[in-house]
Amino acid sequence: MSGKNILTFVTGNENKLKEVIQILGDSFPFQIVSQKIDLPELQGEPDDISREKCRLAAKEVKGPVICEDTCLCFNALKGLPGPYIKWFLDKLKPEGLHKMLSAYDDKTGYALCTFAYSTGNPEDEIILFRGQTDGQIVEPQGPRTFAWDPCFLPDGFDKTYAELDKDVKNSISHRGRSLDKLRSFFADKEKVKEDGGEPGAKKPRKSED
Repeated sequence: MSGKNILTFVTGNENKLKEVIQILGDSFPFQIVSQKIDLPELQGEPDDISREKCRLAAKEVKGPVICEDTCLCFNALKGLPGPYIKWFLDKLKPEGLHKMLSAYDDKTGYALCTFAYSTGNPEDEIILFRGQTDGQIVEPQGPRTFAWDPCFLPDGFDKTYAELDKDVKNSISHRGRSLDKLRSFFADKEKVKEDGGEPGAKKPRKSED
């Protein structure tokens, strides 16, 4: 055992769990474990969905949790599919996502990841950490092992998410950027404790982009 306190990542996706653990690194003050919870399929804006998912998950886990909400947004479609990308991908596969933009000159889009954190106490504020990566929606290239990665070409690169080395992808991905903010939040909390402060004296505010 690591001796660290447990932070539950609500997911049934082992690839996501491995990626999150890799990005947060050994210095992260919690031991990350996963738990699959059948949460209702929520609708609305990404922030609202993230908060409600986390609230419901914390109620089930009865302890500290993080939940992730991922969006793939097409600028030509004013942000759609957005938080509903899971269902579009399930029906259309990466090839279909690319074809959705065949009638549009604008192939740009962005990947948005929002991690929501709850202490497990229903009275505490749920804190959001957002990460965004801009790019192009392209004809699928690379392995089909991770969601829509084959059809997302991040700006500044000539390889899709699926083709990039994992360390490179994690350094520029929407998930990596979101988790960087989450890691910094906990590092600040640890520093306050080390300095003899009272980390609970003020309610933490939502992490800004």
